[in-house]
Amino acid sequence: MTDPSPSSSAASGGPETTQVPFATEASIGGPRHVSAPQEYDAVLLAGFGGPEGQDDVIPFLRNVTRGRGIPDERLEEVATHYRHFGGVSPINEHNRQLRQAIEDEMRRRGLDLPIYWGNRNWAPYLEDTVREAAEAGHTRLLGVATSAYSSYSSCRQYREDFARAILDTGLEGVVRIDKVRQFFDVPGFVQPFAEGVADALQGFADQGVAPDQIRVLFATHSIPSADAERSGPQELGLGEGGAYAAQHLAVGGQIMEQLREAGQASADTQWELVYQSRSGPPSQPWLEPDVCDRIAELPDEGAKAVAVVPLGFLSDHMEVLWDLDEEAMEAAEEAGLQAVRTPTPGVHAAFVSSVADLIEERMQATPVAERPHLTDLGPWFDVCRPGCCENVRRGFSPAAAGVKP
Repeated sequence: MTDPSPSSSAASGGPETTQVPFATEASIGGPRHVSAPQEYDAVLLAGFGGPEGQDDVIPFLRNVTRGRGIPDERLEEVATHYRHFGGVSPINEHNRQLRQAIEDEMRRRGLDLPIYWGNRNWAPYLEDTVREAAEAGHTRLLGVATSAYSSYSSCRQYREDFARAILDTGLEGVVRIDKVRQFFDVPGFVQPFAEGVADALQGFADQGVAPDQIRVLFATHSIPSADAERSGPQELGLGEGGAYAAQHLAVGGQIMEQLREAGQASADTQWELVYQSRSGPPSQPWLEPDVCDRIAELPDEGAKAVAVVPLGFLSDHMEVLWDLDEEAMEAAEEAGLQAVRTPTPGVHAAFVSSVADLIEERMQATPVAERPHLTDLGPWFDVCRPGCCENVRRGFSPAAAGVKP
């Protein structure tokens, strides 16, 4: 991808060039990649949120499904997943750990930026976090969303969260929020997955499973097909599944190629992208195939073992603990397959280091040619493109960190 030089007026950041709401001067004109260094007061870690006790579960699920009119009786069906783990999603604790790890790494590098953390669906809410930051005098924030890929729910909705937090707190014109580029193919995000796949393949080999009897299933959250087609900039023409599918496929391919070159994987070991955690009505097309459906088919294809890789997830939150550790592993047992679920990045040192790299990259306006990336799709955009990641059902709501709409 190339970064066209901004016009002189856009580079000046004058009011007439304001294409990106709530942005700092380096981003307000809408460059694909910023070319001017930028000072920030703090980093804003944005999460999904999760319940931390049995009494939180239904209120949390009401927040997640707000505006969709889903009765509590239906929500209770999903609540059983959380109740299985005491009503606690591990996602909040993970974000506490990630926040601390990033802060420690930044301090190690001599960067004394506070790290604020806020959620979309549960306390601490982003609105409260942005207000807290502003009251402390931190009004120039660099956002890090806890999702690596392009889609409405994994990128644009976080940008809408930033905009809503500014508008609902009355801080428009006071607080500015930019966002680091999507990090699906930065080395530190990919490395933990590659290590997990290598360990799984070695484990199967130690048990006498031949390479051509092993399948690697890279799993990510399914989304509506119409949203997937609109993920990422339409100008890229990435085809069926849009940027969402293309990014996952590129990373999965990179991992397998990397392991084959290192002698840790065989060319005979097949891999593919699968989906999980579908929640839409049966009449609405979502991305397929489903991970459990594919596992059930593998014995007829000669498979004896399967590695399930949670490629779409930063940490072991509920979709990993329930949909993969419970349901996918049960499907593998029923199919008579040896199976393992590999780790998520969590607070792996390489991942934390890459997050710090992304923060420094944006502060310093690192030239595009010097930005680390492992696939031909990267480095991704600093400022999301017009109409990027539209939600078909909702249309466009105000969003930060991207060119309107």
